[in-house]
Amino acid sequence: MRLPRVVNRRVGRAMHDYAMLADNDRVLVAVSGGIDSLVLVWLLAEWRRKAPISYELAAVHIDMEGRVDAPGEAATRIDGMVAGLGVPLRILPALWRPEPLATGEATSGQDLCFQCARSRRTQLFAHAREHDCTTIAFGHHRDDIIETFLLNLTCAGNISTMVPRQDLFAGRLRLIRPLAYLDKSDIEAVGKALGLVPVRSSCPLREQTRRRDIRQAAEELYRRIPGAKEHLFAALGNVRSEYLLKQTGGRRP
Repeated sequence: MRLPRVVNRRVGRAMHDYAMLADNDRVLVAVSGGIDSLVLVWLLAEWRRKAPISYELAAVHIDMEGRVDAPGEAATRIDGMVAGLGVPLRILPALWRPEPLATGEATSGQDLCFQCARSRRTQLFAHAREHDCTTIAFGHHRDDIIETFLLNLTCAGNISTMVPRQDLFAGRLRLIRPLAYLDKSDIEAVGKALGLVPVRSSCPLREQTRRRDIRQAAEELYRRIPGAKEHLFAALGNVRSEYLLKQTGGRRP
């Protein structure tokens, strides 16, 4: 399969704008089982065949269900799909999992999601370091980036979002998001054409989170204001800091 021209152009532009890949990189794809990460595995494998650079490619899935000696059902299904894409997958048993009672009403879902995400990311970083990977690739897309901005704006009181490229540990590790210029619908169309079937998350909260609320609010905004999504995304790279609030510590006379 060949990528649709507009999708290919957006991916290429994101790769170029943020210098995501370099010759001899060792790239680790974080695979959750969602359609975004599955398409990303295929795309990076396909991109490697035509790119003017050479890079190694592997995938990793953090298994929230399985044990050390036996992967969970979802991980087994993910393994089969990634193998069909010609990329080796390593399944890592999660180092931290929420207790069954932790999902009750007395526990903040936001805190639970934060702790789970932090644990998985720490585990990813450790695996990348152990295997001398230079780059971790995530399947986040334009909708994710805008939603993170709105989430931080409304729930955390700061102006920030996830970025297409982020250098960590004094440049020893690079996080990239090659799908950053694509919409969720673009990725779903590619996944459907490839015959990829997303694996349902085993998360006990299952989208019953504040992010889901933000996503629904964003969709309503896009419906009411044509072009709002494009303008929001453009605004993240067009910050006029002189027009943001800055406390000076003093009062006007």
